[in-house]
Amino acid sequence: MDKEALKVYGIAILFSTLVGFSFIGVKTAIQVSTTLQLLTFRYNFAFLGALVILAFGWSKVTIRGKAKKNILITSGFYIAFMIFQTVGLIFVSTIESGIIFAIVPILVKIIAAGVLKEKSTALQNFFVCLCVGALILMIVMGAGEINANVVGILLLLISSLSMAISNVYMRYVRSQYTPIEISFMITLGGCLVFNLATIVSGIKNENLSEYFAPLSHGSFVLATAYLGIACTTVTALFMSYMLANMPAVKATIFGNLSTAISIVAGVVVLNESLKVYHVICTILIIIGVIGVSLTGEKEEENG
Repeated sequence: MDKEALKVYGIAILFSTLVGFSFIGVKTAIQVSTTLQLLTFRYNFAFLGALVILAFGWSKVTIRGKAKKNILITSGFYIAFMIFQTVGLIFVSTIESGIIFAIVPILVKIIAAGVLKEKSTALQNFFVCLCVGALILMIVMGAGEINANVVGILLLLISSLSMAISNVYMRYVRSQYTPIEISFMITLGGCLVFNLATIVSGIKNENLSEYFAPLSHGSFVLATAYLGIACTTVTALFMSYMLANMPAVKATIFGNLSTAISIVAGVVVLNESLKVYHVICTILIIIGVIGVSLTGEKEEENG
């Protein structure tokens, strides 16, 4: 494996680690804020992080003269992913949300086949089915516990679909936009959308003066700074870089490493219960992820 490949895989692993701990950040921040406040300050920090990168000259952004439609699609769906994920996490546990998030590569595979014309083999399809079956098993096994959280599961499934569409279009626009340009558009769009929503909501409910209230909690500041800078600006930058150097499915599959990380973090930090079916489903999903990745590599080598 050459240095460039090592760099790509190293970034992929770091991406998975950051995403894995994002669930804890959301759970922590939402205790002292509304969902809208969380999203607003998450993107405030995210945009601030992007501005720092540009201010120090570590990279530059050139949007003028480039087609805007596809970059708006990828950034718009990325923001939608954040919205549905944040709201969904109010209703379900970190463990369940991590497992549901694992379906993103499956959705990417389906969408990429149509948009990017990426091919799949019978063996790859088997591993995809294994992942889907594990997810269904998780829902069935936990039906007695999550009947009241059907809304949360639905929101997280929509979140996963939004992420999948965003990832496919990130790869679609890789020849026109650099990773930092994609990350910048995502953070700028989110910052504008959520601040506007917060201002409108504040005027309507006559509580605009409470805009900065969550910042009085140190835990909120730390959580949203991590969610904004590390889990939005940096991960968007990492994912767009990965998608510029890997097939969409293969790049997205590394996100499933975050599933195992989120489960461990939920048990250790948030003291959430770990059920046998969580372990079984996670193992099956990871096997499916590894299988898709390895068969993909073989196909590329043979092709």
